[in-house]
Amino acid sequence: MRLLKYAALALFLLTITLPARAQQKGKWIWLFDGTSLEHWHSYNQDKVIGWMIENGNLTTDGSGGDLTTNQDFGDFDLRFEFKIPPASNSGVFYKVIERPDIKRTVFSGPEYQIIDDLGYIVRNAQGEQIPLLETQKSGANYDLHPPLTDRGFKAPGTWNKGRIVVKGSQVKHYLNGKLVADYEYGSEEWKKKVQESKYRDMPYAEPHHAGKIALQSHNAKEKIWFRNIKIKEL
Repeated sequence: MRLLKYAALALFLLTITLPARAQQKGKWIWLFDGTSLEHWHSYNQDKVIGWMIENGNLTTDGSGGDLTTNQDFGDFDLRFEFKIPPASNSGVFYKVIERPDIKRTVFSGPEYQIIDDLGYIVRNAQGEQIPLLETQKSGANYDLHPPLTDRGFKAPGTWNKGRIVVKGSQVKHYLNGKLVADYEYGSEEWKKKVQESKYRDMPYAEPHHAGKIALQSHNAKEKIWFRNIKIKEL
């Protein structure tokens, strides 16, 4: 009995002395549960600007730029729900490096694309409307990897479920339960795609394991709503 007591005490002491990050691995953390923005701040700011809670949902008026987690994440399973009105465009970034010299989240982190695939209008330099590229459609690794399959994307005004899993160099995007992007971050194939993209001269082009999660705010006209955002470190 005394031996059991000593073992229990040793386990308790080990638990309270482990770093907090080690203790939370494998456990779901609510980044947004409908009631609080305590895990967030606006990118390169020390507070939340332009984002608010409406009826338990997270949304933005477009004035404060992207919303960024306080904490960096390396290997993780991120789950969230999102809804957009017609003709809107947003996204979820990860591996974001937050520094004053990096002005926007998109300059350093990959993006899980969220967009109205049919209703969003893109125009060329001549003002002519052109169709979205496959790499610009919902669920894509924006500008690099198009969706793999029919994604079951639900129409604007309807809630969709997103998921991003990062483990080592392997990255997977899911949309409504379907695997829609699967790539190896930092691989030769990835580097080739980056060099052919707008990211080639940005911090994005230097592979890095950990970074912040960020929610994109384009402007007041392109609304987005999020709910049930949770993450588990792997």
